[in-house]
Order: sequence, then C-alpha cells, then structure tokens
Amino acid sequence: MRRAPVGCGARRARRRALSLTGGCCPFVAPLAVAFTLAHSAASFAEPYEVAVLQGLDKVTARVTEIEAPVGRTVRFGTLEIIARTCDKRPPEETPESAAFLDIWEVRQGLPALSLFRGWMFASIPALSALEHPVYDVWVLDCVSVSKMAPNTGGASSE
Repeated sequence: MRRAPVGCGARRARRRALSLTGGCCPFVAPLAVAFTLAHSAASFAEPYEVAVLQGLDKVTARVTEIEAPVGRTVRFGTLEIIARTCDKRPPEETPESAAFLDIWEVRQGLPALSLFRGWMFASIPALSALEHPVYDVWVLDCVSVSKMAPNTGGASSE
C-alpha cells in the first residue's frame, strides 16, 4: 500500500484557498470564513428575559420545569441557579435556544460549591451538562417575561 507524502494535504488545501481568493493571499479565505461565521452567529440569536429549564431529582424521580429570569437566583433542591443570558434563534432559522448558567450547590453549614458555569444548549443537552449525583438540569427554551406561567411549580425564586 502506497502512502501519500506528509505535506501533500497541506499543499492541496493551500492551492484550494488560493483559488478561492483569486490567488492573491492565502490567509484571506480563512479570515473571510471566520468573520462570516462570527457575524452570522451573532446576528441570528435574539436575547430573551427568561430561561426555561427542566430539572430532574434522581432520588425522587420528580421532573420540574424551572423558569429562571435572567440575573435572578432560582432554587431547585439544594441548587442555586442563575441564568446570565438566554438566546434563541428567530423562527425562520434552525431552532436553537442557549443559556449561560451559573449553578451552585448550597448546603447548610458549608460554603457554596460551584458545580457548573457555561453554556447549555436545548438541542444538545449532553454537550454541556451538569454532572451531579442527585440532580440533572437542562435548557428547554428561552421566553419573554409576558409568556411566563403564573406559578413555577417546584422551583422557588429569591
């Protein structure tokens, strides 16, 4: 079996990039693609005021829908959750809701323990998940304040 030379793929990619930019500069095409992706991703997402989360208590097998207003602390069991931002694509784009969350475990007599800080995506909950032996939390949606339900069920807001 014959192998291709080590640099062959790199040369082919460079020639393709040069052909895409008319041969002028090999770095223009990657910069143009990166700029286009960054600009289009930022323009697609619209900020919303409330992150709709779902929490699972693995001990009791109880599933609770949690409405977390952006910037306010919401409790779920021993967890304190703060939604820092919640973005959702407009209906004409591919559906996606994403929330940046801070989640701590607060137990009496012990300092708060940070469990999660980062983005969670509604379409791929396993991509960035909360790893906890008792609780699972994931994002369902982002909504405006006017679409909030009058009662949050099992979660309490402070």
